[in-house]
Amino acid sequence: MILKKYICTLIILSLATTLCRPLAGQEDDYFAKDYIRYDDFVYKENIRSVELHREGWKMSPAVVGLHSGQQLILSFDDLDANVKDYFFTIIHCDAMWQASELSQSEYIKGFYDDEITDYDFSFNTIKEYTNYRLSFPTDYMGYTKSGNYILKVFVDEELDSNVVLTRRFMVSDPKVTISAEVVPPVKVDDRNYRQQIEFEIHTGKYYIPNPYQDLKVMVLQNWRWDNAVTNVQPRMVVGNRLDYNFNNELVFDGGNEFRTFDIKSLRYQSENIAQISYDYRGNQIYLHPDERRTFKQYVRDDDINGKFYLEAEDAEYSDIEGDYSYVHFTLPYPFPLVNGNLYIFGELSNWQFTDEAKLVYDYENDIYETALYLKQGYYNYVYAFLEDGVEAGDVTLIEGNHWDTNNEYIILVYYRQPGTYYDQLIGVEYLSAHL
Repeated sequence: MILKKYICTLIILSLATTLCRPLAGQEDDYFAKDYIRYDDFVYKENIRSVELHREGWKMSPAVVGLHSGQQLILSFDDLDANVKDYFFTIIHCDAMWQASELSQSEYIKGFYDDEITDYDFSFNTIKEYTNYRLSFPTDYMGYTKSGNYILKVFVDEELDSNVVLTRRFMVSDPKVTISAEVVPPVKVDDRNYRQQIEFEIHTGKYYIPNPYQDLKVMVLQNWRWDNAVTNVQPRMVVGNRLDYNFNNELVFDGGNEFRTFDIKSLRYQSENIAQISYDYRGNQIYLHPDERRTFKQYVRDDDINGKFYLEAEDAEYSDIEGDYSYVHFTLPYPFPLVNGNLYIFGELSNWQFTDEAKLVYDYENDIYETALYLKQGYYNYVYAFLEDGVEAGDVTLIEGNHWDTNNEYIILVYYRQPGTYYDQLIGVEYLSAHL
């Protein structure tokens, strides 16, 4: 009798496994570590501190003008601390960050890939690493079209099988002007908590025959793509003016100002640093336990809207003299959240919900905790809750929600000209919520 039950159990488990297994070719490769994402992503654990910005301004977004002569600066550290043959290429994407139908010869000027030859070894640091730097476009490779791009870095010319990082950047070719402002929401119940974006696009003499079909307009908050509003339609078109006012889709949670910590120096405890120590793993930095701000009064703070700024205070060359530390985060919470997870969120997590940034609940001490391995600098972050099965994170659960939070908004206007098969980026506008 026991043997029969055992055999039946094995048959049931075998059937369940077979039924639950995806069919051949239907596996969700996206969750594989080596799946190439058209997103900001790091594929190798030895790659850290990735920055991509315009030359001359480290806090700038990775947006350059077509034929402007502006350079993009890519910087990253390889914790293996040796020398590798890193190469890079670019991929043109449509407005929704899928590979466009253009061939490489249609958007790349010069060679289809190039080598990263500028590197230096770390100096006077506990953690050894190699810092790589790229100024792009190079003498041998550039772009010829506006739009969205992926910068892909790989090793030893193994373009598809040995990718180490991907980064988004944009090339704009301004054809329209945008007038925009952040206003209190039309809906009265939202006015203490949310922010509404109103704007108009003025096409001038640039003829767009069918803006409802040929334009794609995106609105981002603090360069977050998880909660971006995409494919916004104009409320009406009057001559050369496209009206996007009073649109209920363009209402965002105000959230709260970002939390900060300063680890530019490891010699003293700056604000929000509770303890600095060293053990066999390396530098250990413990932040003061954070408080839930859901029901706290709003306090204005001059944050940097979720970004980070890498700098070693006591060093002459921060790129190679900045050291690494484990930064420990703790958030007291009376019970674990069962329908999702909490994450450390901001540019320090690539604005994504990564396993490394996910907090773990300590049942003995009733706290959420995690540690991130970070280079010296100044950092912003918030606690974001990601509900199971949902793509957009919720910062209001822990951080609170205020209409007067000073967020940054970005409006992107893409145009697919009739007869072509790619999206041009013809308008970019930045605005802050100084309400």
